[in-house]
Amino acid sequence: MARNKRRGRGSAAEAVVETVAGGVAELVPDPERARAWTLLIDGAPQSHVDLDEPARLGFAYQRRLGHVADLAAPPGRPLQVVHLGGGAFTLARYVAATRPRSTQQIVELDAPLVQLVRRELPLDPAARIRVRSADARAGLGKVPDGWADLVIADVFSGASTPAHLTSTEFLADVRRVLKPGGHYAANLADGPPLAHLRGQVATAASVFPELALAADPTVLRGRRFGNAVLLASDAPLPVAELTRRVATDPHPGRVEHGRGLADFTGGAAPVTDANAKDSPVPPPSVFR
Repeated sequence: MARNKRRGRGSAAEAVVETVAGGVAELVPDPERARAWTLLIDGAPQSHVDLDEPARLGFAYQRRLGHVADLAAPPGRPLQVVHLGGGAFTLARYVAATRPRSTQQIVELDAPLVQLVRRELPLDPAARIRVRSADARAGLGKVPDGWADLVIADVFSGASTPAHLTSTEFLADVRRVLKPGGHYAANLADGPPLAHLRGQVATAASVFPELALAADPTVLRGRRFGNAVLLASDAPLPVAELTRRVATDPHPGRVEHGRGLADFTGGAAPVTDANAKDSPVPPPSVFR
């Protein structure tokens, strides 16, 4: 059931609230920016979109994914990108704005959410963005071998990443889809004792030879629940520039790579389809 309360921007905008497949979706207006909105699902913030400035990324984890997109190829060069998880299409809008003529595919299971976002936060009709309502892994399986420069995984069912998107088998299919030298980036969420995050690094290390992990230092030290962006490739990564950008963000983060990342993993074992689990649910205090 929908509660659609929105007035023109001459007066205060109100939230748009609808029930979608994944729960209750809310589009909450940004009080400081005229055409900016935050998407929440069951109270959990999912993404932030500024229709006037699509290259402006509000959430820290989205900025880190934006850095990955920036560094995936020389500036301005179009990319072929697969987005697993749609949210409010924030990163697809970012790539379209910063790299015109890019070709992108969004795979989002929640069809009612896709309809809501398309209606309330319409995409630029000139952008080459295709949106498909399908399970992320099933949708990935339909992408041709070696098609993508970049695969971004930002998939949450409620506040957890589904188990079948955490395994070596899933990442093997990601690698199949990537061009040689292509990049995979995943938004991961975990808290103390970081067993899920360590396992995801170990899983990626079993498929890709080059890895980096960007997050708030307090998250990496296991002091609080939060997001981390995992970057993987079959080619050397732009670690120095990524480190500089993450360190100078409004919410500075740290990048682990090489020996430091191996030490962080701490001997964790790769996850397979046979033993995969959903990522941990964040504690209620995270969203207060």
